[in-house]
Order: sequence, then structure tokens, then C-alpha cells
Amino acid sequence: MTIGIVGAGQLGRMLALAGYPLGLDFLFLDRSADVPAGALAPVLVGALDDRAQLRRLARRSDVLSFDWENVPVPALRAATRGLRKRIAPPLRALAAGQDRLAEKRLFMRLGLPTTRHVAVDSRAALARACAHIGLPGVLKTRRLGYDGRGQAVIRDRAGIDAAWQALGGVPLLYEELVDFDYEVSALGVRGRDGAEAHYPLTRNWHSGGILRVSLAPWRAPALERQARRGMRALLRELDYVGVLAIEYFVRRGRLIANEFAPRVHNSGHWTIEGATTSQFENHVRAISGLPLGSPAALGHAAMLNLIGTLPPRLAMLGEPGLHLHDYGKAPRPGRKLGHLTLVAPTARERDRRVRAVLRHLRLPYAAHRRGR
Repeated sequence: MTIGIVGAGQLGRMLALAGYPLGLDFLFLDRSADVPAGALAPVLVGALDDRAQLRRLARRSDVLSFDWENVPVPALRAATRGLRKRIAPPLRALAAGQDRLAEKRLFMRLGLPTTRHVAVDSRAALARACAHIGLPGVLKTRRLGYDGRGQAVIRDRAGIDAAWQALGGVPLLYEELVDFDYEVSALGVRGRDGAEAHYPLTRNWHSGGILRVSLAPWRAPALERQARRGMRALLRELDYVGVLAIEYFVRRGRLIANEFAPRVHNSGHWTIEGATTSQFENHVRAISGLPLGSPAALGHAAMLNLIGTLPPRLAMLGEPGLHLHDYGKAPRPGRKLGHLTLVAPTARERDRRVRAVLRHLRLPYAAHRRGR
């Protein structure tokens, strides 16, 4: 079976690495052949909305997936018309995950608590939104926002004009600024037969809008139950196939749904060494019709993103039990170049080792602070 993937970044690369031992083949589409997944599988070169190349990808594949949630839905739908090709996750999920307003409405319809918000399409509408929701708040583009991009915090009325000038001209969303205690993510997977598997809750630390460190499992039984209910509701509503991630704020012991990603997720990278079956293997199992593997944690895991530059390999690989994942990307400020994982027998030992690795490798890491 050949899995066609739109996008050939590090997520596509790790999907291929997980799928080859299962006897699966891969074919990618991306704007360039010089991409992380290009070292592992053929890459069709073209824009992600190139219908001719999308159709070529579909014809040569048994099932289609993607490693980026902003793949143009109309182009993908048109390119596969009449071919009866499975697309997993489904296009409905992809479309909802691309529009912050549609995402919020879906959360509300399913009973998942989320932030107070309002759509904004003019400077006057933004002023009304600030008055209605209150200040401080966050103005976000409804589309193409990730890793902190497409956002502007408005702390007082004087900041309304600057935020509008920075982001105005595209559909926007204004929402309350959540004074949260910390952030977590839930990862679930659903197979073609409706079977589900749920990974342990993961605690995340961000800096500059980019994920820096994830720890799992995060032992918070009440939050875990809330997260499982939300995941089940979303998987079933969307008739989902594949891995889904939901990011939450935690405030006073309650979850507030922030956003979801219809794909494998950065906060689940710990599962490669830290779970019985990684999120990547379970995604390709799900979309290819294979039985799901166990999501159980193997001890206590940590994932550390490597942003902008890679520390010396000798230093990294000299640490016992430390695993390096180099994505093969050229260094650039703010770019995810790789990640590290480690697994320890206890949470205390894991946390001690994370602090030691951060100090030893001199990795930039901003301690968690309240607020976004």
C-alpha cells in the first residue's frame, strides 16, 4: 500500500519512518524536493494547491493524508473528484481546523468549553469586540496562524489601531486573553473501523508562541477525564480517521479548548520513544486500515524542541538515554530543526534530567509564566 502525503516536512518524515517497518510505501507532494521527507521517499514537486500534481499524487496512492493543516481543501477535493480515493483525516476535519471561527463553533456545539470570542471584519467591529469581550484580548487571523503567527495581543484601547494595522484586511477573530495556569494537549486516534486509542495527557511549555518542552504522562485524573470526553466527541462528530490533537488551557482545574490539529502533533513527539506505539505509527495504522497499537506510556517521557540551531551532536549523544531527531533542515531563527526525547522510570527523575540537559546543552528555555 502506498500512502500519499501532501506536505513533506518533519511530520511527513516521521510518518514514513514509522510506516516502513509495517511494509507501507510513501509518496509526497511539496514545493521543493529539498525537504525533510525527501531523504526517505519520492517527492512530487509543486504548489500544495497544484491540482495536476495533487491528482498525480492521488492516482499513485491508495490513501491520502497530509502533514500540515493548511492544505487547500478545494484543490484537494477537486483533484480527487471521481477517483474514489480515501482522504484521512476527512476533509471536513481539515476545513474546520483551518478556520478559527469554525473551530470555536464546533467546540461549542459539542459542549467543549472554549474562549469567549467574536468574528471581526473591520476596525469598527474590532472596537466593538473589545468593548463586548473586554481587554486584554487577542486578535487572531482566522486562517494560517500557527506557532504564534497571525496574532496580536491588545492590552488597552490604545493598542487597537496597532493590532488592526498589523492584521487587518483578512477575516479575523477577537477572543479573551486567558489567564491560565498551564497548558496541556490531548492526543487521540481513531481507526477506519471506529476503534479509538487515547494517549496520556501531555503538559506543554511555550515561549514566543512555539512549543519548547512537553512532559508525559501528566497525572491529572480529573483533567484526563475531561480531555477524553472532548476527544471522543470530536472524533465521532467528524467521523475521524487518524491522529487528532486538542490543545487546552487549564484554569482553576478546568479545561478550556484553544484549538485542534487534524494531524500528528509536535506535543506528541515523545511517543516515539515514550509510548508502546507512537502517534506516527498509529496514524499510518489508522489511515491504512490496520489495527491500532497501544498508546500506553513507557515510563515518564520528555520532549525538547530544538529551535533555530542544533547543539553539538557530541554533547547531545553523550547524554545517556537521550534521543536526537534531526529533521535535516537548514538553521534559521525560530525554525524547528529537531527535537530531543528522554524516558525515565519516574516523573521526578525525568524532570531532574530535563533540567540537567537544558543546562548542559545551554538550550534557550523560558520558564512558564501565567498568561499567553
